[in-house]
Amino acid sequence: MFESLIENGIAESSFLICTAASLFLGTVIALSYMFRSQYSKSFVVTLALLPAIVQMIIMMVNGNIGVGVAVAGAFNLVRFRSVPGNAREIGSVFLSMAVGLATGMGYIWVAAIFTAIIVVFTLIYTLIGFGAVRSCERELKITIPENIDYTGLFDDLFEEYTSFFELVRVRTTNMGSLFQVIYRVRLRDVNKTKEFLDLIRCRNGNLDIVCSLPAYGKEEL
Repeated sequence: MFESLIENGIAESSFLICTAASLFLGTVIALSYMFRSQYSKSFVVTLALLPAIVQMIIMMVNGNIGVGVAVAGAFNLVRFRSVPGNAREIGSVFLSMAVGLATGMGYIWVAAIFTAIIVVFTLIYTLIGFGAVRSCERELKITIPENIDYTGLFDDLFEEYTSFFELVRVRTTNMGSLFQVIYRVRLRDVNKTKEFLDLIRCRNGNLDIVCSLPAYGKEEL
């Protein structure tokens, strides 16, 4: 059974042990977040210090309902001052807060084991490319004149050169004189991309075509 270090009150030694554990585990979380990820120094430092900060708050609340309500209100104000982050940032912040909650209640080993499990699986998922976009997937933006019906215009080419295609969005450009149709496709052979695009150019009047990796706009939580 895991036991709390502060069941009989907050002693000086218990406070120092919990704080040291929070700082160490926060640093581990920050290092795991930095692995193969774009980051800023301020965010990484905050991530490393967050468990110790949350731990101090939990220790001070210590069953006091009034203080707990005040703390909840303060966190609510901080939320409105924060810029939305991507999924990995939010996940790391929640991990740091969970560790701070555990150390603030004195459960050092619970915090350590939980951090180790999450960090190990984070590294494993990153190394094996879990959830990564397939290299053959592309986002295709094709500009066509307004007098051409885009419905089924390129279907035969897609069936020949792709294993999957989907019309994602249609929008007007150039004051409504042009259409831009956006497809998500999975190429059968990446080496035939130029040949594929050349055939599309013959049908869209040699207007703009953009072929790029899909930009998934679903990283925010």
